[in-house]
Amino acid sequence: MEKVKVTSSKVKSRDRYLDYVLVVLFVFIIIVTIYPFLNVLAISLNDPVDTMRNINFVFPRVFTLYNYQYVFRENDLTGAFLTSVARTVIGTGAGVICTSMVAYVLSRRDFYFNKLFTMLFIITMYVSGGLIPEYLLLARTLKLTNNFLVYIVPGLIWVYNIILTRSYIDGLPDALQEAARIDGANDLFIWWKIVVPLCKPVMATVSLFVAVGQWNSFMDTYLYAKKLPTLQYLLYEIMEQATTKIDSHSANLTQMTTTVSPLSVRMAVTIIATLPILIVYPFLQKYFVGGMTVGAVKD
Repeated sequence: MEKVKVTSSKVKSRDRYLDYVLVVLFVFIIIVTIYPFLNVLAISLNDPVDTMRNINFVFPRVFTLYNYQYVFRENDLTGAFLTSVARTVIGTGAGVICTSMVAYVLSRRDFYFNKLFTMLFIITMYVSGGLIPEYLLLARTLKLTNNFLVYIVPGLIWVYNIILTRSYIDGLPDALQEAARIDGANDLFIWWKIVVPLCKPVMATVSLFVAVGQWNSFMDTYLYAKKLPTLQYLLYEIMEQATTKIDSHSANLTQMTTTVSPLSVRMAVTIIATLPILIVYPFLQKYFVGGMTVGAVKD
């Protein structure tokens, strides 16, 4: 009995030490993860001159809103913001619908070319056509230059999202589709009335992927639609203007008190650009986790 008690106490002591180690490890991971975000926020709220002297901090030493005032005062972001919202909402809705339709077709076991088309889709993930063919297709063939559709059409289908959605559909009971087909339902009815309602978790996950991609994209504006600028593109131009403005100045701190630091503007732009995603993500987090895990589970 004494040996058992001694062994039990040693096990408890060892488990307690292990818990302490895990707590310290997780606290360290949390600090390492949160520090970059706090650093970005602190720099965006800190005085530009003070930022250029020393940037290793997590709280603004000289609090100011001048960096945000510079971004909003010298630039009209309303139109670009509305364009980004429109492309995100419309592009996400159209992308999710097209992705779920293609995934449903590829999930059909009676589709003869199922494996062939799946392989062709997967090949495009590793072998890209390149920027030049894409430019020729969108600008010359489809003539989508300075057209709002240039923000929507290229992002309708993402292969990874198709695979994710198809994996989720494969996990649904076949009896549901078979019963509907016996009752005379066609494929469009089955997809809309049966598959789509059951795929809400994975569709929320795909929506988040597409929305983040649409919201953060600015290269397509640079290449195809400068007359329809998005918020990301204007923010990119603001950073470039701030850098040029500093470079044209003499390296004198007394003169730089009247201007801004490119790093401060860059961090303020980062906060402005990521804030909408940070607001939306908590509402989709449970669907995101469910879509990523349930779709990989097979009975």
